Amino acid sequence: MTTGARAFRLWFLAGLAGLAGLAVFHVWTPSGDPASAICLMRRLFHLPCPGCGMTRAFAALAKGDWAAAVALHPLAPVLVFELVAGWVIWGMARVDRPLRLPVRVDAVLLGNAAALVALWLGRTATGTLPW
Repeated sequence: MTTGARAFRLWFLAGLAGLAGLAVFHVWTPSGDPASAICLMRRLFHLPCPGCGMTRAFAALAKGDWAAAVALHPLAPVLVFELVAGWVIWGMARVDRPLRLPVRVDAVLLGNAAALVALWLGRTATGTLPW
């Protein structure tokens, strides 16, 4: 198998994994109970992490409930958009030629991390974390 075919298959499988995740989030209704939480920090220490509410927000987005998603975690729609856009750009680079992006991926990741921590600190200070 050629390198191009292997890269395309990896891109395609990533898309299928994304669709499978969307299907799981669509049918799953996560509870807010810390005992059944996926987050290790919340489960062990009963403390919120910077992504607190993100899983429930993704589930709400998969169901089309944007208001609930934004209430649970305001960055969830932004991160979903970035994931889809990244997947599309990755696919375009596989089909055509390598793309020259106006931003670096590491800068976007660092910006996302900074936004997550800033939002977490703000929501912790105001007591608006979704427990």
